Amino acid sequence: MDVEGLRALKEYLEYLIESDVDAIPLPQPSARTVPPAEACSIEGESGESEELEAIRDDLGDCSRCPLSRARKKIVFGQGNPSADILFVGEAPGGEEDRTGLPFVGRAGQLLNQIIENGMGLSRAEVYICNVLKCRPPSNRTPQEVEVLACLAFLKRQIAAIRPRVIVSLGLPAARALLEVDKPMHQLRGTWHAYEGIPVMPTFHPAYVLRNYTVPIRRQVWEDVKEVIRLLQEG
Repeated sequence: MDVEGLRALKEYLEYLIESDVDAIPLPQPSARTVPPAEACSIEGESGESEELEAIRDDLGDCSRCPLSRARKKIVFGQGNPSADILFVGEAPGGEEDRTGLPFVGRAGQLLNQIIENGMGLSRAEVYICNVLKCRPPSNRTPQEVEVLACLAFLKRQIAAIRPRVIVSLGLPAARALLEVDKPMHQLRGTWHAYEGIPVMPTFHPAYVLRNYTVPIRRQVWEDVKEVIRLLQEG
């Protein structure tokens, strides 16, 4: 194991201790059939949908980090498995944890308005997921060990969907995808790339609701217009 791997392992073990975990959870294989509502609302019988189903099966009843101890449901993703636009948030909230679906609380209602009124699309035409598949306590910011536990599944989702553009919602999602350590004001409004896919970072809808000012809303709208422009030009 290299130095970076040892450092990550050390941080993970320290995290388990701080979380008062008395045993290290090991992932168990799952042979269960995942209901579409809990998994990803997969539509049709395309190769992409089968690929997403395989990823969800591999995720199983995940216990790769301590978040599994308190979650109600895993929130995998929802939407069109061949979507042009992929929205990636940071983690599920309380309503998402209860339903197993991403962005269905107040922040989700605002995201729906952005998709429907701003982009002229239906929610079913895009794909929505989070970096983390389980809710952090009190909706706190995801920790590095939690991101590391989930990131491989997000990357596989992106590879399966093959979107034309990714919209990252909030700073933790942008940092996880782009592997950068910059503030949001340096990231949003500017095109970045993940594996050759254009990425537009913007504010998380929950942040917009907490800071419902004209400048913040204008910046989100500018970011949305950039996404629309790119898709129209492509």
